[in-house]
Amino acid sequence: MHTYDNPVISGFHPDPSVCRVGDDYYLVCSSFEYFPGLPLFHSKDLVHWEHIGNVLDRPGQLPLPLPGSKASGGLYAPTIRHHDGRYWVVNTNIDGGGNFIVSAERPEGPWSDPVWIDLHGIDPDLAWEEDGTCWCAFSGPEGGINLARIDPVGGEVLEGPFATWSGSGLKYPEAPHLYRIGDWWYLLIAEGGTERGHSVSVARSRSPRGPWEGAPANPLLSHSGTARSIQNTGHADLVEAPDGSWWMVLLGVRPRGFTPDVHVLGRETFLTPVEWDEDGWPVVAPVPETHAAPGGAWHPLPAPPARDDFDGPALAPHWISPFARPEGSWSLTERPGRLVLRATGPTLDRPGYTFVGRRQQHHDCRATAAIDPGTGRGGLCVRLDEAHHYELEIGDGQARVVARIGPLRQTVAARPVPAGPLTLAVTIRTSDLVPASPELTDGGTTGPDTIAFWLGDPGAPSARPLAELDGRYLSTEVACGFTGRVIGMYATEGTVAFDWFEYTPASTPSA
Repeated sequence: MHTYDNPVISGFHPDPSVCRVGDDYYLVCSSFEYFPGLPLFHSKDLVHWEHIGNVLDRPGQLPLPLPGSKASGGLYAPTIRHHDGRYWVVNTNIDGGGNFIVSAERPEGPWSDPVWIDLHGIDPDLAWEEDGTCWCAFSGPEGGINLARIDPVGGEVLEGPFATWSGSGLKYPEAPHLYRIGDWWYLLIAEGGTERGHSVSVARSRSPRGPWEGAPANPLLSHSGTARSIQNTGHADLVEAPDGSWWMVLLGVRPRGFTPDVHVLGRETFLTPVEWDEDGWPVVAPVPETHAAPGGAWHPLPAPPARDDFDGPALAPHWISPFARPEGSWSLTERPGRLVLRATGPTLDRPGYTFVGRRQQHHDCRATAAIDPGTGRGGLCVRLDEAHHYELEIGDGQARVVARIGPLRQTVAARPVPAGPLTLAVTIRTSDLVPASPELTDGGTTGPDTIAFWLGDPGAPSARPLAELDGRYLSTEVACGFTGRVIGMYATEGTVAFDWFEYTPASTPSA
């Protein structure tokens, strides 16, 4: 008997879709406004996932920056499938173009340029009949699940779209996935909205054209109204393992703090087993934090290096930038062994700035970077969107901690610093840890965590944070939207160089 912990992919990795090819699993997630788009993972066991690339990693694949781009816009809900020796991903760009398909001979790419489909809606899916007929299910613009027969190579709509099944009556039926399993076609959907009421439901039919019969036990899965630590469970995909067992990947959140609870890491990817009852319906138990998995040994993959010294020829696939990463805004060769960022905008409050970051994946963590600001301005930032971010900025001989919360922007701390390289750090601690500054314990309720900014090593005996801020203001429940926190490096004036960046989870039970 072996165990695994949920989530299997932590941090802002929502809307997972999975396929198996032989003994290998491949999974993609939504990326919204971030470039490169649609992170792609590989696993041998559904538990240990390696980030092997991004499906949309060339500016030419999509217009960038996206027209009318905004936080939580961009790329929604991909589906990955393997058919006829080729990998296929279908996706929606809500900021320009609509639904499109890309494909590749190998999951590592290169992936093709988009083939656009004249279907209006979101959350598209692909499924093939034995004769090669390709169906695209999607959430239609009027609500409900629609289905169309398409040519995935040329993008033509050959039949439809027409309405199918639209759930058990909960709001926002979406995220359809269509499967042929035995003699039945199954249509798996999400409904209830992607908040606390999120759920998974299923219907079946003898034909993709219907008629559809909903499962008597719908919704199959929902944590709504429970005290479980994993909430917002939904947007699921099914996969069969080589041993014949069935599994479900899905999104969920891990809220923290005082009521009503908030989540800061975004929607994450979880895994749960699936059984089949005697009538041929899938049965899904509540998503476990830790699951005992029978049979076979897991095959752990090495964790990505905690520290990036920027010695390679390209940025690792986990580095992302909001909206675009223009040529000339960054370089790994201008000063070998350094990431050089060149400012493209004067503020983090509006799109168009230079930022390279990575997802926060643990509730308790530390990020540290070595910066040489030269005559420029830049630093270390914890970002949710343009109206919700905290940063430690170096420029003009000063270090400043700046908080942007909705319409308010304030410098909360400042200190003179010498010219030359500096070490900057941010630590994030859950609220059960006592803040170092008494100003945060004013008798009111606390948020899910404390975000502290430091000059130098936070672990030094005499170290004191330059500022500590309440983390609830960088949560989805405050800022709204579909994404999670990203911690990164930026430049808002001139040219700034970073020697290294290190991200490590804290050794706490909640990490």
